[in-house]
Amino acid sequence: MRVLVFDPFHGASGDMITAALLDCGADRERVACAMRAVVAEPTVETVTRAGIQAVKVHTRATPAHRSLDDVYKRLDDAAPHVPPEALAMAHRVFSRINAAEEEVHGARVHFHEVGADDAIADVIGACTALATLRVSGVAVLPLALGSGTATGSHGTFPIPAPATVAILKGSGLVTMQGNDEGELCTPTGAALLAEFSSVEAADLGGYTIQAVGYGAGSRDTPHSPNVLRAMVVETTGTPGELPQDTVDILETNVDDASGEVIGEALARFMAAGARDASAMPVIMKKGRPGYLVTVITFPEISAGLARLMARELGTLGVRRIPVVHRFVAERTITDVEVEIAGHKKNLPVKCGWMDGRIYTLKAEFDTARDWAVELDLPVRDVLRAIEDAAWNQVRNHQKSTGPGDR
Repeated sequence: MRVLVFDPFHGASGDMITAALLDCGADRERVACAMRAVVAEPTVETVTRAGIQAVKVHTRATPAHRSLDDVYKRLDDAAPHVPPEALAMAHRVFSRINAAEEEVHGARVHFHEVGADDAIADVIGACTALATLRVSGVAVLPLALGSGTATGSHGTFPIPAPATVAILKGSGLVTMQGNDEGELCTPTGAALLAEFSSVEAADLGGYTIQAVGYGAGSRDTPHSPNVLRAMVVETTGTPGELPQDTVDILETNVDDASGEVIGEALARFMAAGARDASAMPVIMKKGRPGYLVTVITFPEISAGLARLMARELGTLGVRRIPVVHRFVAERTITDVEVEIAGHKKNLPVKCGWMDGRIYTLKAEFDTARDWAVELDLPVRDVLRAIEDAAWNQVRNHQKSTGPGDR
């Protein structure tokens, strides 16, 4: 399984995360395009921090104080330039920050430092960069927080900042003080890592490193490199064994919502972090037709999703089936060259592996749809062409390498 591993031994911030992902091989043009929707052309340069070459991202945006609705509007205005999955993730990142700010300062807070355009651009840039790396999961090694005090819009505060602590509470991320004073982990950095994390670092097992990137912070401390390290790795699981994780299953019956309402609710559940969401027609008591709505989610966010289900569907109760073990096939994403009517293009395909062999594959819908629009062809025809080309590539590879080889 292709996994992104963050090593925040000197903390993390939004710009450091974006820079580290760019140094790992994220698509620079797509990231720059996404960030340009919020700020002027970002500058990406190579700098040195305590002898380590790293990437530094500059946005040069002006300060601003905004409410959560203001931030959401900035995100939505950038939607034409941001991948949909990255935009949904950016919304969730700021929801985490807002919940933390409200916990610390009370309801209806205004974002200060984290509401500025540079923070919004960093979040959009980091989420877009992650989407372009095409990894199956993200693991976060122990996160350095720093120590001492700092001064911000709310006055002098202890480090780690109260909002940072609130964001990390319940995230499952392992933290440490670190070797340097000052704020090593910002609220934006904490929210991004908490949102990205999907694989326990202890469960990675063995892996091979495919790419390494370093994102630079602003300070250059001579005794300790002010950088965030990120690595793209390929895990080396035992053939025949499927990795597993634990999820919660949430269910509710609904008999007074239209299909349009159900469809919109499912989309909102996915945007809020659900791993899957579905609705099945059922016959309820007294012969009434309705839907069984099912949401699969990680346990740490199941309570919030249950509240969202109640709000969106108007249901009075949500059943929770806790800590269900599920087997997860190893997944990789590979580019396949496809030719349609004389037009060639490299397009991504998601592959499922079992016992060292690909047993299923599926074209990524968004890129297939975009090419179908460009070629003025039905999407189903483009999807079929991509998957046919992918299977041909798999068969040719297996003939040349032998069964089970990768």
